[in-house]
Amino acid sequence: MTRTPGSAGPMDAATTRRAEPAPRVRRFGRAERWVHRGNYLVMGVCVASAAVLYLPQLAEAVGRRELVVRVHEISGVLLPVPVLLGLASRRFRADLRRLNRFGPHDRAWLRSALTRDERPRTAGKFNAGQKVYAGWISGAALVLLGTGLFMWFTHLAPLPVRIGSTFVHDWLALAVGIVLIGHVTMALLDPEARRGMRTGSVERPWARREHRLWLEELEREEEADKSLDHQ
Repeated sequence: MTRTPGSAGPMDAATTRRAEPAPRVRRFGRAERWVHRGNYLVMGVCVASAAVLYLPQLAEAVGRRELVVRVHEISGVLLPVPVLLGLASRRFRADLRRLNRFGPHDRAWLRSALTRDERPRTAGKFNAGQKVYAGWISGAALVLLGTGLFMWFTHLAPLPVRIGSTFVHDWLALAVGIVLIGHVTMALLDPEARRGMRTGSVERPWARREHRLWLEELEREEEADKSLDHQ
């Protein structure tokens, strides 16, 4: 079988033409990634030890209840530590400020999510769902820490307060477990978001689709830097 000059078969096109990787943009620095990993580790140990304490099947399988209680108490006290250490990073503090700001585009994002509107949603570096989750889980962690301390150091409060603390602690812990399952599920559905937290960078097309306002801000900064270089 002969070919005319310049022609190429399907196999030739497949072997000679390689898809170029999509351009990437920096999303998270080292501090932000390590804070997230630290939170993941401490919260994971805390939730796992709580499950062993409250589920009879797991308690029987693991045994050593006193050790599990100590692991749960220590991991609970360590919950705020990754964030407190992260405050030394300027980039992490900037991310906290972003998470604490809720603008009109965030309200529009939430309305779109709640009504299951399929149209593209506008978001900054963090979308409204991530902001709500961060605020809720931070508050829940502090309440769990406070009620846990009352349960651990029984001399800190009278019996009625300790009973109330136990009730709040147990039910809030259950809610945290459910919310964490939802958070992990959402992460599993978005491989590029996970890659961004793991490596620190994401594909530019993904950033434009999911976090357009943030990408536009970065592009303005890049243009400003280029202008300064040319001067």
